[in-house]
Amino acid sequence: MEIAIDLGTANCIVCVRGRGIVLREPSVVASHRDTGQILAIGAEARRMIGKTPEAIVATRPMRDGVIADYDVTESMLHYFINKVSGRARLTKPRLMICIPTGATGAEKRAVKEAAKEAGAGKVDLIDEALAAAMGLGLDIEKPGGHMVVDIGGGTTDIAILSLGGLASSASVRSAGDRMDAAVQAEIRRLFGLAIGERTAEDIKIGVGTVHPKGREGDFELRGRDLVTGLPRTYRVHPHEIRAALAEPVGLILDSVRKALERTPAELVSDVADRGIWFTGGGSLLHGLIELVSDETGVPAQLAEDPLTTVALGTARALECQIEDGHVVVLRRVM
Repeated sequence: MEIAIDLGTANCIVCVRGRGIVLREPSVVASHRDTGQILAIGAEARRMIGKTPEAIVATRPMRDGVIADYDVTESMLHYFINKVSGRARLTKPRLMICIPTGATGAEKRAVKEAAKEAGAGKVDLIDEALAAAMGLGLDIEKPGGHMVVDIGGGTTDIAILSLGGLASSASVRSAGDRMDAAVQAEIRRLFGLAIGERTAEDIKIGVGTVHPKGREGDFELRGRDLVTGLPRTYRVHPHEIRAALAEPVGLILDSVRKALERTPAELVSDVADRGIWFTGGGSLLHGLIELVSDETGVPAQLAEDPLTTVALGTARALECQIEDGHVVVLRRVM
């Protein structure tokens, strides 16, 4: 069996060759604080965030796109592999896992070792930006530049690709999680309320925007008053959240500009003609595509299904030639 895994900070998507996407779960694990016993993984564990008794902790073992807790990540991978391949398998499955474009050698080794400890056989890695391009179906084997920006939970991966490789790339640790943290801080400043990660994400999705013209509607916000400790309810409006999102989105915009500045003029000309492709859940932020187009002067476009593009590209990489543990040759193996 051959399995492709988009091992994200917020979510994990698993594909099996020939079957497509077979599993989509939050990258969350609930365990006992003292014994370390795993109590829940995935959607069930995510429902526990912020609602567990003192003896139970629900955490995300992936931070900024890389492993933050090795043992818990290993347990999570073991659970996902067993769930899609079954415990009674005769051979160890081959895995293809996508990693942030800027991951260090140590971070890459940690992912491969955790996957093998979790029950995998051969483990190969692919850069997230390259996987996104493959998931988009871009013809990157030919001369000519294609630009892809993948905004995940922990990192934003930016790449300009040509002739089957990365002509220019960057990875910035500003993405969905940083946007949520900025919303939490702004709600604390404006209303004196403490809110959790899930509420911050709901606000971002519901009324968050970076569009100059704003957005219609409002959001009923409930949190804990920092002075009295009692629950309070307020209504938050898009213009109040736009200011909070300016800093994390600004970091992404700066990285896009720098990637273009480092790219040969011929490839930048191709990008100007073909536009910038955006994938990942963070790219769904209201007004982001329009803002990038206005700020860079380059057309920007959203993938058809931004949430699964990287996972599908990782699955397609299973059919490609592998060298030195990375997908570096995109010619399909016959």
